[in-house]
Amino acid sequence: MCHADKDAKGAAGKSIAVDAAKFAKSVHGELNLQCTDCHADVSVDKIPHPDKLKPVNCATCHDKAVKEYAGTVHAIARKGGSTLAANCTDCHGTHDILRSKEPASHTNHANIEATCSKCHGSDAMAATGKMPGGNVGGKFHDSIHGKAMKGAAQGSAPTCNNCHGSHNIRPKSDPASRTNRARVPETCGACHKPERDEYVNGMHGKLRQDGVLAAPGCTDCHSAHGIQQHETPKFQTEVIKECGTCHADYLATYRDTFHGQVTALGYSRMATCASCHGAHAVLPASNPASKVSKQNRLATCQVCHPGAPPGFASFDPHANKHDRARDPIYYFAAKFMELLLFGVFAFFGIHTVFWFYREAREKLGRGNGKEKH
Repeated sequence: MCHADKDAKGAAGKSIAVDAAKFAKSVHGELNLQCTDCHADVSVDKIPHPDKLKPVNCATCHDKAVKEYAGTVHAIARKGGSTLAANCTDCHGTHDILRSKEPASHTNHANIEATCSKCHGSDAMAATGKMPGGNVGGKFHDSIHGKAMKGAAQGSAPTCNNCHGSHNIRPKSDPASRTNRARVPETCGACHKPERDEYVNGMHGKLRQDGVLAAPGCTDCHSAHGIQQHETPKFQTEVIKECGTCHADYLATYRDTFHGQVTALGYSRMATCASCHGAHAVLPASNPASKVSKQNRLATCQVCHPGAPPGFASFDPHANKHDRARDPIYYFAAKFMELLLFGVFAFFGIHTVFWFYREAREKLGRGNGKEKH
């Protein structure tokens, strides 16, 4: 009698309208639940009821989900006084809650991005709520996963809750979180098993297994929400910088080479770090299975340089002109070139100074009426 009016508002000016048709089609409507099953402090004997009612307690029926939610980043934020952090109704709706398998459900796989982006896809909300990562919804939307969600692979493409969970979303600082740094390879490996198997057997994966969390994982190279297609030139040339985050000295020497200088211009047809070392199964050169081991180095070079002779693999891709012990010839050749360059500029600099001096004298002489012969 009161809530059927679409213009009905409570004392605070907030809409209190309920669409009876939508409720009837909701999961609660299908179960023939009554209003007072959720709004337990309302009674037919006390109509009209007070303007301010107790919050609906979803744990009455969904105790497991509510217990999981209690330890999440959203619940922790609410305990800290935040009114922006998501609760049950923010994700599931109120009187129009549908089963997740229903295409129109807020929690249907195809709609999760839009549901989460109500908060995490807004620059204003991200700034107000001091959300880590800012507008991650926008980044995900433009990522390879986000694009797949809009295509034929929608059913298998991962969305927000595949990585973060649903009712058990925990801060990444929590060891139990799916996005905790130690667990990221396991989370990504749920879909990318071959890549995960290569990674755990590689140098970086073994360091992680030994507890060295500084070793790179999936998100260090691919990012978390803005993951791009690894075959694009942009990704292949920019991921080199990520390798340089840990291997700064090797990045510097690589940039001195022809390969490094061309990739710095944005061309991906040149050899990058992954071209020689591999992407996920990175192994030290001392390992016979490594792509840069003595046994495999020539074959690795021949991928781009077919027919290259054995001597071709003796090229040092990380020659360092400052490291005398590594390559004395290169070291002294670089010193000679530096001295030659300095000498040429010094000679012509002095020559130019004397030339200007001569010009000045001649001009002064003509100014005094004297011609110099």
